[in-house]
This record gives sequence, C-alpha cells and structure tokens, in this order.
Amino acid sequence: MITTENLSRSYGTKAALVGLNLTVEPGEILGFLGPNGAGKSTTVKILTGMIRPDAGRAIIAGFDVVEQPMEVKKRIGYVPETAALYDGLTGGEYLELIACLYHLDTKTARNRRHELLELFGLTDAENQRMSEYSKGMRQKVAIIAAMMHRPEVLIMDEPLDGLDANAAMIVKELLKQMAAQGKTVLFCSHILDVVDRMCSKIVIINQGRLVASGTSDDLKHQTGEASLEAAFGKLTGGQDVGRVAADFLSALEK
Repeated sequence: MITTENLSRSYGTKAALVGLNLTVEPGEILGFLGPNGAGKSTTVKILTGMIRPDAGRAIIAGFDVVEQPMEVKKRIGYVPETAALYDGLTGGEYLELIACLYHLDTKTARNRRHELLELFGLTDAENQRMSEYSKGMRQKVAIIAAMMHRPEVLIMDEPLDGLDANAAMIVKELLKQMAAQGKTVLFCSHILDVVDRMCSKIVIINQGRLVASGTSDDLKHQTGEASLEAAFGKLTGGQDVGRVAADFLSALEK
C-alpha cells in the first residue's frame, strides 16, 4: 500500500534521504523510527505531497505521489506532529470544512463528526473556537480530521502527543482495528514502548538511510538487546545514556 523506491532528497549540500526503499503492506502498522534529523519528517512530507523527492519514487495505494498527487490525497489521512488548525473556527466548523474537502455528503459528514467528537469527549466543545482548545483537544481534532473520510492509508507523526491516557488508548485501539480491516498505518513515534506493543513491523533510519527492518523481536535478536529501546540505541549509534546523565549532573555541580 506504501512503497518507496530509492527515494532521495537533499537540502542544499545536506542529504536528508539516501536511496530509501520502504514497503508497508495492507493491514500493517509500521513503526517508522529514527533519531532527530534521521529523515523521518522528510519521508513523511514526500509521502503526503508537501515536497518532491530529488530522485526515486513513492507509491501509495497504487498512485505515484508526484504524478498523481490528488489521487493519493483522496486515499490518505495525515496527522502531523504539530497540526496547523484554523483557530478562528470552532471544532465543528473545522471538521465540516474537512468533510467538504473530501466531498462527503452532508448527512454522512454530520453523523461521523458527531460520533467521533463524542468518542473523544469533545461534544461539549464542538461549538467552541479552537483558539480556546488545549493541546490535547487540538490533537483529537487533528486525528478526527484524518479519519473522517475513512482513508485507506494513515500517516501519523507523533499522534499521541498531548493526549491523555484514555484518549491514547482509544487511538491505539482504533489503529489496531483499522489494520485488522486491511488499512495501512505508518506510525512515527519516539515512544518506543508504544511502538513495541503496537507495530507489526519496524523500520529504523539514521542519517537518511535505512539501517534496520523487521519485527521488534527481530531487531532485539539482531542487536543482542533485551529491549527495543536498547536495540534502537545500538542501531543508531546512541550515546551511553548513563555516562551522559552523569556528565550532565557533574556539569551542574561546577
């Protein structure tokens, strides 16, 4: 459902992606991991049509993201790390706008909006301007907007950021059930415990290159580590966290 072939992108002289080959199958929740600056955001921006690759191609649901961008956008739902919402609109108005963009009929849009707002406990805030929303409330609206048109592919960048524990559990269960229906989920997160429990497959990139791919157990076995967190650190050249913490505290004492 998502395929990239030798995907590359540079910013000036800095290579952000170098020949990335990635496949996410229907019914799969792929954990897409990497340290800051690894190329995750660049990959997501290419997949969602915000920027073009310098080389290679990306296919989503059978459509090329560069050659057929509107066909791709019809089929994806996207939750960015920081959603740019229209603060002057109410939550209900914003979701009505999203429904119009996806050409949902009025009755379907209204029913889905009300059901999803109720699911996330936002019914009482439907007519409240989003400038008054908390971070968690804004994140819930962004998730609802990404799901309203029942996309074939979900691309989620830190979707649990700002959510309370109950809302996070709802989102995780929704993703599992959507995957069971054959939907495809690309899940970017720094919360490795969540990735470990949720994702059927994990891809790790570092410095724009794919460095590991497989199940959580595969990556642990490959690195000889007992946890995904430790395996991630080894695969991405992470620092000795104990030494770094000790050095930090030592610096504070000077």
